[in-house]
Parts: sequence; C-alpha cells; structure tokens
Amino acid sequence: MTSGSVFPTRRTLLKTAGIGAAGAPLLAAGRVPKQASASAPSALLPAPPGQVPPLLDRAKVDRALARLDDFAGYALAETGLPGLAVAVVYQDEVLYSKGFGVREVGKAGKITPDTVFQVASVSKPLASTVIAGVAGQGVIAWADPVVKHNRDFALNDEYVTRNATFADLLSHRSGLQTGAGDLLEDLGFDRDYILSHLHQQPLDAFRSSYHYSNFGFTEGGQAAADAVDTSWEDLADKLLFGPLGMASSSYRLADYEKADNRAVLHVPVGNRQWAAKYRRDPDAEAPAGGASSSVRDLAQWLRLQLGGGTYAGAPVIDAAALQTTHVPHSVSGPASAPAARSRFYGLGWNVSYDDEGRVQLGHSGAFNLGAATAVSMLPGEQLAIVTLTNGRPQGIPEAINADFMDTAQHGSPTVDWLPFTAAIFRQQDEADKPEVDYGKAPANPAPAGPDRRYTGTYDNSYYGPLVVFGDGGELAMRMGPEGRQTTFELTHFDGDTFSFESIGENGNGLAGAIFAGTGRGSSPQVTLDFYDRTGLGTFTRRGR
Repeated sequence: MTSGSVFPTRRTLLKTAGIGAAGAPLLAAGRVPKQASASAPSALLPAPPGQVPPLLDRAKVDRALARLDDFAGYALAETGLPGLAVAVVYQDEVLYSKGFGVREVGKAGKITPDTVFQVASVSKPLASTVIAGVAGQGVIAWADPVVKHNRDFALNDEYVTRNATFADLLSHRSGLQTGAGDLLEDLGFDRDYILSHLHQQPLDAFRSSYHYSNFGFTEGGQAAADAVDTSWEDLADKLLFGPLGMASSSYRLADYEKADNRAVLHVPVGNRQWAAKYRRDPDAEAPAGGASSSVRDLAQWLRLQLGGGTYAGAPVIDAAALQTTHVPHSVSGPASAPAARSRFYGLGWNVSYDDEGRVQLGHSGAFNLGAATAVSMLPGEQLAIVTLTNGRPQGIPEAINADFMDTAQHGSPTVDWLPFTAAIFRQQDEADKPEVDYGKAPANPAPAGPDRRYTGTYDNSYYGPLVVFGDGGELAMRMGPEGRQTTFELTHFDGDTFSFESIGENGNGLAGAIFAGTGRGSSPQVTLDFYDRTGLGTFTRRGR
C-alpha cells in the first residue's frame, strides 16, 4: 500500500473501530466474516451519540430551584451552621444566587451573594482553569515536565523529577503521599520552603497511584506561573478573575481579610453551637486551597466552565485546554465490585458518571478550622451549583448540591441527603483520630527522667530544629520557621514519653513526643508521632 492510499491500514482500522487485542484475529486473514454480507449495513444499529442527549429542561430545573430556600433553611436549623450562600447556573444563565444566615455568630452582618468566603479546595478547579489559560496560549503543555519551567523542582526520585508533568501533579498521580507538606504549612513555613523540601517525602508508585496532595498541586500551579515569569496570584487575576469581572475573588489571604462583606470561619462547640475561633492562612498552598470568592463571582466562572471556555460570547480560555481538565487522568476510587463504577480525578476536578452515562464534575473544599464548600456540574445538561459555608466540614454543602441535582433529575430527592453526608463526614473524623489516646494516662506510668535528659536542641532536615527547654518547672518544645516558632507544652505521659497538643488545619488532639531512652545520659533523639506520618518526624540531638 502506497503512502497516498485512501485505504486504512489494519492498525488504523482496529484503532478506529475500537477493537482490542481480542478482536484482532477477526481481521487477521484479511477476510470479511460471513455475517458481514453486502446487505448487513442496513441491519446495523445507529452509532451511539458522542454524549448523552440532555434529559433536563427548564421546568425540571425550576422544580429543584423551588426547594433550595427550604433546604438551605433546613440545613441551618438542623446543624446550627452560621451561614451559607448558593448559586445555580443553567444554560449560561444565573438562575439563583442567594445568602442565608450570618457572617459571624453574635453579629448582625447577613450573608449575601456578594459575601466573600474562603473556598478551600474549590481553589483547585479554579486553579486548573487558570493553568488551562497558560496551556491554551502554548506557553506550556499539559505533558511538559514541570522541571522544564521550574529548574528547582525535585521529588524523591530522579526519574520522577525529570518526568513529572503538569497533568501528573494536577491529578495527584506523582506518588507524593496525601498531606505531603501540609504539616510544614501548619507550622507556618512558606511556599518556597515547603516546595523546596518535598524531595524528602517518600514516594508511592509514579502514575499508578493516587494520593491527594495539596503541595503537589501547588507545585503545578507555581510552575505555570514561573513559565510566564509572574506570581501565581497575579496570573489568576490576569487570566481568570479580571476577564470575568470576579472583583471579589483572589488567591491572597490579605484580600480576603480586608473585605468588609466577609464570612468568618467557625467550628462547632456542641449542641448546634458554633464559635469563630481560628484564622486559616492558606497562602503557602494558594493554587490548591488559597482562593476566596463569592457565589456571585463563582457563578461567572461556572458560566465559563459550561461554555467551554467562552464567557459572554467571547473566548477566554482555550476550549481544548479546558476540556483536558474535565476528563479522567487518574483512578481515585477503583470499583469495589465487577458491576460497580470507578471514580476518577481530572485536573482539579473529581470526575464520575451517573446512571444515564452523563459525566459529573465536582469538588469539595474543607478547612477543619472552619470552612466547607462544594461545586457540582452536569456539563451535558449545562447545569451547575456552588455552595459556600462558614463552618467546619459536616457534609452540608455536599448535601445541598446533591439534593438540588437529585431533585432536578427525579422530581424529588431519592435520599435524605443531610444525614447521609453527615454520616460520611463523621466516619472520616473517626478515621483521623490519633492511634494512641494520650488523654488516658496509663494506670501505673513509669516516672520521667530528669529534665536534663530531654532538654537541648534537636535537628531535622525537613522540619528544622526543635528546642526542648524548661518552662516554669515544666518542659516545653519550640519549632517552626525562624521568627515565627510555635511553643508546645509537654505533659508527662509514661516514662520517656510526653504529650503535646497538635495544631493547625491537621491538628487532631494530643500527640506524643517519644524520647529515646539512654539510661542516665541525654536522650539522643525524639520522635514526634504527629509529624512522623511519612517517617520524617525524628529529631536528632545536635552535637552527637
């Protein structure tokens, strides 16, 4: 066959027809099966559609919209949550944009569609939109190794360092473990420090494992900004927030904190009561969790998403680059049974398929210090909803979104979504509890050694130095970035083991400081079990 032939090769035919290895023998001899006679084409079924035709209409969407006020009120009444805001987009129109409750408990300020929330990990699909803007301009490619654009990038394997791409990092398949870098952030280290220390984190299998990694994702965003020689925050303003008129949106904590109409973080304190106790600084992981926005602004972003990169009739983000973020890149939840469905992660989006075969896109955001958010899209239906709340995650925004989508599709909800999602989040909270309960002292604890056994400076290449010292007759330890260290009180637990209160977004109660015993001498090292999740939590006495 000449190169100019119009006839397909066998390889092309198999690829076009979607026939796998099992089907290859059918054409191996170059013969057409007897069933494929000249009259056979008239008996063939129509080709399946490229996507499921829309199953919803405005009346069905309106029926779901009619429930939103009541369901939002029900969620607030059942949980005591201070406030929330919701927006719905359908066929390029913002059909609903409303706030409920208050910005801060005990104060009069009401939530409105313009109230600014910290959106936590809803920052990720926002960020992948920004990075798609850079890819669409041809400055980067999704398959580019990030080290091409950030020469300082390094992970704990030379091959992975050379080959990890933007798609690898944004779909959590680089091998970085879940939470890699998060504990450095909780201690107050900045983005540069954390990214420059990721190479010490052990890796799982490259491209064949899935681990949700905030700082792996952050590296992808930072490398895209490096490629155009600007900051991540300015890049988002230029490519997304500015063109869409999202004036209340930012990847800078300072912008959120200076907003007058701002929702404050809250945590539950019992009996449907909430308190504003914490401040959450996510600047270090800005692409992954540092955005703040309002539902009015996010509705414009949803219009862009559903419009394939077009907003108000004008192209803003290249359609092909944006579509790449919407397709599976890694398996986030393998099917548990032969007939079950797997779940996937795209680039900043969770990707799944419903009973009708329609693609579903979504993402939740969670700050344990006091914010929970969720976005859900049915692109084939041109339908999306976003819910922002100012309370610690309990499944509330997920329940609101699920109830809306369920009602739109079935006429009424098929599940009581609020208790359903609440149960899932309670299970997660239980799973996150420490293995050792340091709040329960042993019946007959061994005595501690003299203070001099423990006091001194201990070094750690990942977390930096740890100083253990006497403090008013008790022991304490100090660690963190120079000038912003955190002091932890140490309480004796058993023998050479002490307890301390864990801090930050990942704090989960009392943790252990386990000093290595040496009889009468100074302890040569101490392991902090809370900081040892990937084996990096042992500190060695300086000067040994």
